[in-house]
Parts: sequence; structure tokens; C-alpha cells
Amino acid sequence: MYNTIKLDSGLKIVSCDMPERQSAALGILISVGARYENKNNNGISHFLEHLLFKGSRRFSCRQIKESIEGVGGSLNGFTSEEFTCYLVKIPSRRLNSALEVLSDMVLNPSLPLAEIQKEKAVILEEIKMYKDQPQSYIYDLLDTLLWPDQALGMPIIGNEGSVGRLTRKELFSFKEKYYLPQNIIISAAGDIDFKRLTGNLESLFKSKNGTLVDACQNVRIKQKSPQIKLFYKETEQTHMALGFHGLSRRHELRHALSILHIILGANMSSRLFNELREKRGLAYEIGTHVKRFNDTGVFLVHAGIDNNKVKDGVRLILKELEKIKKNKPGKSEFIRSREFYAGQLMLALEDTLDHMLWLGETFISFNRIYSLKDIIKEVEKVTIEDVCYVANQIFLEEKINLALIGPLKDKEESEIYSNLHLD
Repeated sequence: MYNTIKLDSGLKIVSCDMPERQSAALGILISVGARYENKNNNGISHFLEHLLFKGSRRFSCRQIKESIEGVGGSLNGFTSEEFTCYLVKIPSRRLNSALEVLSDMVLNPSLPLAEIQKEKAVILEEIKMYKDQPQSYIYDLLDTLLWPDQALGMPIIGNEGSVGRLTRKELFSFKEKYYLPQNIIISAAGDIDFKRLTGNLESLFKSKNGTLVDACQNVRIKQKSPQIKLFYKETEQTHMALGFHGLSRRHELRHALSILHIILGANMSSRLFNELREKRGLAYEIGTHVKRFNDTGVFLVHAGIDNNKVKDGVRLILKELEKIKKNKPGKSEFIRSREFYAGQLMLALEDTLDHMLWLGETFISFNRIYSLKDIIKEVEKVTIEDVCYVANQIFLEEKINLALIGPLKDKEESEIYSNLHLD
């Protein structure tokens, strides 16, 4: 059973009661992320997320960790482009104590100067680590092509210069600006007493002075021709990310896009997996991914390809994208993909942590609850024609963006670029 309420403070609470479970998951989601940053403070959302685990008014860093892990729970946090989340999964009888810890972290972080300096060094090493991992760094390169000179084109983690410049005053001011009750959603799933949860949150999250300002600018898309970016690195295989501007998370054809993703590269039955790996052995890792934001999105193809076969791999991928624009998927392929979509969601929602995250992200996006039944009903309305229409709207030659990391020379880059066309 789902429950929602908005408190006088502006705090929104959403929960799913799963009484047959013995665990409970709780997340505090703040509507702020890397999109709310600029070149000077890039990485501040992520940095602040790290620091909140270093201690609060009531709990030391050690107490925060031991109070959750010491009773069998897990504690984590993450930062995305549009929100930041702090979460716990814990035996349900311990939920109230976990809530006290998590809420004090978010509302009253101590932000000690010594920890700021220490964590700054840690994050600078994290930045270096990502650059040493082509399968991760490739997406940062792609973002710079998709969103040049915009917040979405900057790495969530920040860069050495911006992170190195951040001060305690800036971190505290950023927290005070965005970590307001009216900008927070509490999401919970599992063995939950909603009335008790609401009462506890009402006493913890009092109204707080501050006017919420939406500092997130809409994206600007001006691309008129294919783009390519090569990062030279001596690797055993070339890592690639091929991206197209996609649909926003609230777009009416969002489910058709998900089915297109499944047909092309979401599993071992997909077209790209069969064509590049099974039939030709060009890649071990090949797949597609969909990213959705409030006002835009990305459809991307990712792969690790033999260094000597990159041109062939890119050509075959583009050929598959063009094929689905011109030829409708068969009925059985379409039905399999639709069933996979619904089935994967159903399986994920059996877990309290996954259910909590899905519930929170859905509520942040739509300001309402979508049950599994609601989504399946919408998915069943998607037609084969919808999938083809989305493919034709997204897979445009002038919107091709290709990022590559590997030991490729300028001549090879030019050859690949000359073949970036859909025909």
C-alpha cells in the first residue's frame, strides 16, 4: 500500500508498506545535483554528499557508521545530475534510530575543516581513478559533446581545479540554499508504520527559513553535424560511447523509448549483442543505456571493441540503428521486449531498497505515485509504430556524438568520422 503526505514544513513523504518483509529502506532525496552547479563550484554537490558522513551535531563519523552497520544495516549516498540521496536499509525494528541518524546528517552536518581538507584529497584521487578507468571516463567525454559549456556537460565529481578551490563557507552556503524541507522528499519501503514515520519526521524536519530558488537552467541543443572526440590512451581495447539527445523523463513516449533500448541493447537477446558479439566477435561488452532528465535525455550505445576493428564496429552499430528506423520490429520481438521491461521492474520492486529508490525518484519526477499496475497499463499501450517513431526522432545523422578512448591515431579518427552517417 502506498501513502503520501506533505507536511507544513513543505517536506514530502512517500512510502510503500511491505509488511511481509523484515527490512525497511529509507532515503532522503534532495532536489539538487550537478546541474545546479557552475564551472567555479563544479563537484560541490558530490563533495557535500561525502562530507555529510563525516559527522553531525549529535553523531560523530564513527557513530554514524556503527549505529547502522552495528545492527546489520547498510548506509550509503549518491549524487546525480538532478538530485542527491542519502539512504539506509536496516532491520525494520531499527528504522526509527536510523531515521534520527540520517536526518541529523542532512540537517545538521558539522563540516569540520580538517575533514574537508582530508576528503578533498580523497576526491582528487577519485577523479584520477575515473580517468584511469576508460569504461567510466568515456561517459564524461561524451557529455562534453552532448552538452558543451553547460552544467550537464560537466562531471558530477567535478575536476581538480573546481574541487581544489571549494571552501567550507561555500559548502555550508550551498547546503543552506538547497537542503530545505520544501526541497526534500523522504521515501520509505518495507515494514513501515506510516503514521509513526510521519510523526517522527514532523518533529525532525521543522520549517526552515529560506526561499528555494531553482538555479537549474534548461539545456541548449544547437548541434548541426556529427561530432567525435578521441582520448588517446594505451589500452587493450577501445572504449566507445555513442550518444544521441533523447527524451525527458516525463515525455509521453518514454516507455516506447525503453522498449527501443531493450530491443537494441539491454540484454543478451538484443540486436547489438547478437550482431557485434555473437555473430562477429567484435566486442565482449556491448549494450545500450537511457538517461532521463527533467527537460531532455540521452540514448547511448557503449562498447569495448578490438583496437583494430573500431571502424567496423561503429559502422555496424550505426547500421543497426538505421535498420530499426526503416523496418518495424517483428511482433514476437516487440512482445518479448515489452515483457522484459515489465518483468524487470516487477523483480526490482520485490527488494525494499530498490522499491524505495524507485518510489522516491518517481515522486520527484511526477509529484505522484505510479504503481507497478499503473506502469504496466501504460506499457501495454505502446505500439510497434511508437517504437519506430521514437527511433526516427532520435537517431539523426546530424545528432551523432561519438567518444572514444584507446590507442587510435589521428588518421583513424578521421576515417571513423567520415563514416559517421546513417543511410
